[in-house]
Amino acid sequence: MQLFYGFQNAVLLVIGVVAFGAEIFAFVDALRHPERAYLAAGKRTRTFWLVILGVAVGIGFVTMFNPLNLFGLLAIVGTAVYLTDVRPALRQVRGIGGSSNRW
Repeated sequence: MQLFYGFQNAVLLVIGVVAFGAEIFAFVDALRHPERAYLAAGKRTRTFWLVILGVAVGIGFVTMFNPLNLFGLLAIVGTAVYLTDVRPALRQVRGIGGSSNRW
């Protein structure tokens, strides 16, 4: 039984570290885009996203060993919304990345 709990704790730690890494990545990415890009993309302000993602980083650090509690899940959801909705819109507005048909 001890081996099972050790495995469970290792899996939770991996999930927590991955979530924390994503939260840090999202926060740093939000810092890189200027305020006008958020407005041009029709998204909430840069300050709003920096506060949301900053809180997510703090919560992610605290809940790294148990990321599946309510606060850890809320931090992951905020990060996921930024990474799947806001970040692609910002990159499109700024002309970064995107699909290029060079092949």
